Amino acid sequence: MLISIASVSLALLLIVVALGITAFYMIEQIPVFIITVLILLLMVAYLTYAERKIIGYIQIRIGPNRVGPRGWLQPIADAVKLAFKEIILPNTSNRFLFVFAPILAMAPALAVWAVVPFAKGWVFSDINAGLLYILAMTSIGVYGVIIAGWASNSKYAFLGALRSAAQIVAYEIAMGFALVGVLMAAGSLNLSAIVEAQAGSYGLLNWYWIPLLPLFVIYFIAGVAETNRAPFDVAEGESEIVAGFHVEYSGMLFAVFFLAEYLNMILIAALTAVMFMGGWLSPFAGTPFDAFFVWVPGVVWFFLKVAVFLFFFLWFRATFPRYRYDQIMRLGWKVFIPITIAWLLVIGVFILLDLPPWFAEKGV
Repeated sequence: MLISIASVSLALLLIVVALGITAFYMIEQIPVFIITVLILLLMVAYLTYAERKIIGYIQIRIGPNRVGPRGWLQPIADAVKLAFKEIILPNTSNRFLFVFAPILAMAPALAVWAVVPFAKGWVFSDINAGLLYILAMTSIGVYGVIIAGWASNSKYAFLGALRSAAQIVAYEIAMGFALVGVLMAAGSLNLSAIVEAQAGSYGLLNWYWIPLLPLFVIYFIAGVAETNRAPFDVAEGESEIVAGFHVEYSGMLFAVFFLAEYLNMILIAALTAVMFMGGWLSPFAGTPFDAFFVWVPGVVWFFLKVAVFLFFFLWFRATFPRYRYDQIMRLGWKVFIPITIAWLLVIGVFILLDLPPWFAEKGV
């Protein structure tokens, strides 16, 4: 019983620390941000339910259907179970870093939401360097992975951390180049300005998914790899290295890593929607059909797009077999990075040619 109480207390401490790191520069908006974080955690909980149900339907299985009507309370039961599981700290581990690593993995996944616009004017901090802030925050998460593997003092965990970190670095470079393409197209580092640059009289044909199609595809696939999701989940291959960098974690310490993974999934889906699919913009904006959908709030369009990309995450897991590690690294270094660099040159040509409707006013 004492161990269970300690587990719950440690879980609350981890969440408070993560929230404190995240909200440090947004003192006046802390109440709204806490509500947003609670909504995100609820989304994570029911994303796990959706994953089990959708993959079950794809593979002709039932999925959770016992706790609550149609299994809707299963995520709540899972959260309670994790909260009361015993946390085991290995005797030879670095205990401070062992506990700190999950915080370092989760805090950036929460902090990035400070600059993500949900709708016009719905953003916590509408900074001009939003794109740079995203790159800075998302690059911190890899340290949580490395520290978790090293602090465990386990060869299995350390090997999993090295493989996972190498994979994250490889695909993060391609993601960075893809974001450079968005910067060139929009002419701004501000995320709200990037969304507004995709507005026009052609609806969804004004969005950047058309001129930046290779970057759009690469960014999303690299995002799947960044989050260690199938088919790029080689770091968690049970038959290879047990369960990756968090093999020694249990209870709420493991749950925080679990939360960080699903928060990053939602984040990648949201950023893909903002950068390439018009964010909160209606697909019918500026077209004759806009009159029929003008009543739909922008935040609804935004979350619909996020839901579509999250479905692709789940679809990939149910469909594709796991890649070999050499295939993963070859795809990141030898395929994605050269394609993104080449397409940046193509975007430069588009801008010089004032290619309508995306670059009509960006020519030099």
